[in-house]
Formats: sequence, C-alpha cells, structure tokens
Amino acid sequence: MLKLLIPSWLLDYFATLLLMYLCVNPDSPLAKTTGITFEFLILTFELRDMILDQNTLHTHNDAGIKLHQQQLSHIRSVTDNTDAIIEKLRAFQVAIPSWALGTGGTRFGRFSGAGEPGSLEEKIADVGLLHALNRSSGAISLHIPWDIPSDAAAIRQLAADHGLRFDAVNSNTFQDQPGQQHSYKFGSLQHTDKAVRKQAIEHNIEVIRHGVELGSDSLTVWLSDGSSFPGQLSFRKAFSRTLESLEEIYAALPDNWKVFVEYKAFEPNFYSMTVGDWGQSLLFANKLGPKAYTLVDLGHHLPNANIEQIVALLLQEGKLGGFHFNDSKYGDDDLTVGSINPYQFFLIFQELVDGMDARGMNHARDLGWMIDASHNIKDPLEDLLQSVEAIQLAYAQALLVDSVALEHARNNNDVAQAQEILQDAYRTDVRALVAEARLQDGGALQPLRLFREAGIRKQLIKQRGERSVATGL
Repeated sequence: MLKLLIPSWLLDYFATLLLMYLCVNPDSPLAKTTGITFEFLILTFELRDMILDQNTLHTHNDAGIKLHQQQLSHIRSVTDNTDAIIEKLRAFQVAIPSWALGTGGTRFGRFSGAGEPGSLEEKIADVGLLHALNRSSGAISLHIPWDIPSDAAAIRQLAADHGLRFDAVNSNTFQDQPGQQHSYKFGSLQHTDKAVRKQAIEHNIEVIRHGVELGSDSLTVWLSDGSSFPGQLSFRKAFSRTLESLEEIYAALPDNWKVFVEYKAFEPNFYSMTVGDWGQSLLFANKLGPKAYTLVDLGHHLPNANIEQIVALLLQEGKLGGFHFNDSKYGDDDLTVGSINPYQFFLIFQELVDGMDARGMNHARDLGWMIDASHNIKDPLEDLLQSVEAIQLAYAQALLVDSVALEHARNNNDVAQAQEILQDAYRTDVRALVAEARLQDGGALQPLRLFREAGIRKQLIKQRGERSVATGL
C-alpha cells in the first residue's frame, strides 16, 4: 500500500482553514456531509497539544510494574492492613496553591523559570497535570487578587474538567495593589485608621464572594500586621481592632463556611506579630465562634518549636481547621516538604492521625490540607510532585503506628518501647503502598520520573514561551 507522507505544518494549515470556514458556516453542506464540526476540530487541536496522554502514562507504568509488584508483595508480607492503608491514601488529597506554580523569590530577587503559567486557566491546567501524575492533587487554592476569575462559572467548569475542586480562598492584605486607596504599610485589620480597616474587611468579604462562585467553602486569613520596633503600637489595642475586623468578616461567612486564622512568628514584622502564634490564633478563633479555626503552617514557628504538641492540643480543642505543608531549616523557608526534618514531619502526622481518630474525624475531608511553598531555584512542578509524595509517605507511615501498643507502653512508662513503636513505623519503606494507591487511581508509578521522561517542562516552554512569568509572589 502506498503511504502518502504529509508534513504536519501542512495539515495544520488546512485544519486552520477548515476551522475558520466552519466557524463562519456551521450549517454548511461540508459539515452535514462529513460530520466534522467546529467543536470536533477544537477538540482535535486540544488532543494534539495534550502534554501527557494515556499512552505515555501506560508505557511508563508498564516499564516499572514488575519491580513495583515485587516491592508491594514484600511490604504486604510484613505489614498488616495494607489494603485499608491504600484506600486511605487514595482518598487523601492535598490542595495546590496557585502561587506555587511559578518560581518564587526572596527579598533579594526572583529568578523566574520558563513556561510558567501566565493566567488562571494555565494554573488550573498545571494542577490538573500534577493530579494526572499523582492522583493526589485534586484541589487548587486561589489567592485573591492575584487570581480573580473573569468568568467564575467557566473557571469552575475548567477545574472540574481537570478533576479539581476549589479549596480555601486566600485574602491578601499584606501588599498594596494598583489603584488601592489606602496603604497597608502599617497594617490592615489592626490599622489605627478605621478607613484602612474597612478596606481590608471589604476585601476579605469580596474574597468570600469569589469563593462562593467557585464552590469553595473556607477562607484563610493571614495577616502581616504587627510592628518592627518597640513602642510602635499598643499590643492590646492592635488585638482588639483585629478582633473587631475579623468579627465583621466572620458575619459575612455563609452558613457552611469556615474561616482559618493563620499565625506566623515573624516576617514581615520583626518585633511583634498581631497573630504571632497558635495561642493568639486560638484566642481569635474561640472569640469568633464555631466557624473559626486555627490554621497551622509548618514554617510559621520559631526554630525547634514542638509542632506535634501544638496540633495535638488544637485537635483536642476541636479548633484545628487547616494545615499548610512545607519544610524549613531556620524559619519560613518554604522548602520542599520532608526535605529537612522528615522524622519531625512523621511525628506531626502521627499526632494528626491519632487526634483525628480520637475525635472520629474523616482524614480526607475534615481538615484542610494544602501545600504552601514558593521556591526560587527548583522547577515548581517538580517540587510540588516531591512535596505531595512526602506528604503521602508520612501519612502512610503514621497509619502504620500500632496505637494500641503505643498506649500500653505509655501507660507503663516504657519509654524505650514507645520510641521503638514510632521508629518501626517511620523506618518502614511505604513507597510501594503510595505507588499502588496512585496506580489504582490511574496515576504514574513514579510521577517525577515520568515528568522528566515526557519532557513536560519543555512542552510547557514550547506552548508558553521562555519568558512567561506567573502572577503572585
């Protein structure tokens, strides 16, 4: 049989002409005779530009399936309840923040990468890509006004097409925006000027409205409010003004919504922060009411803080609402999850699992799980793949802890045995369980490896260009 080779550029040329013709003449004889429609051609172009197709995914998994099955068989032979753990892993989803999809920076500079998402639509596509690879990134968290949707219904549908939902929406009163009437240089919800506080309150209420349109059900409020020098402000009055402002925001919450009050020990203010630690956040949450909760960010503590104790007590009080994952060496470093203190991270997760189980909470749904990081030297998508993997590994290890034996050791003051029980779980290689959860949901056995094998960043650069810069930090 004679095969006619036609250059792809020529096919694109004729397809474009046909697309233009059908756009103008949708009821033409050509369309009726051939069945070719405008929508069909659009879909054809989308499939042609698809960055990760199922064949590539299946080829990757087929190449590694034998080794994976051997590793899975081994952990099944030495571990109980592996099927139950896999089911919990499959249900557990981590929200991806829209600002983490571009290269971050420090106060010294930003070294933008290439092929970054230049629009909200492209950010959603990137999260959809992550979710297609690991099947554990099924939500996106937006920061307003960085990512205000021009058409909320269309954006919500686009996210659904990628298998995504919208997690907590985040307000921004730590920056002045173009055209903003009042500056937040000396604070927002705590400001001495009532007009500034009103502007910040109205912004948060606007964020809630955007969230409602997108199907979100929670608002995260992080304030940079504080002081950098002694005597700059009254601690008591700053707290009271902030509480009054939060009360107005709280009153605007829909019935099914939550508000998360996020704390941070320092930065950008260095003498005091108006919501500087979990105690201050808990005070606000308790005073606001049952829809208000504390949000814990791993990087928002002073060095050597016992974060596992903090989450245990917040869970006991029923006031832990959300969790931001990252890692740090010194402060709010926003490093890849599990890259610096993996054992501490496991201990935190062990307390999260233990505390949630004690209250009969659903691991996947009853807390807000999100990554909060912004790197300046790594490929953002590679970093997010590594972070989600680290979260799933720590979660799986926490599920392995023999809670009955641990409680027995505690009651008998058997300190060595208690340590052995925790470290046995931590030292167990659970990568096969995490990979199996991905595989059962249609993901990649090794997401980062496939990301590189498929040249995904190169494809994004080809589509978006070398100089595409994401909005946000």
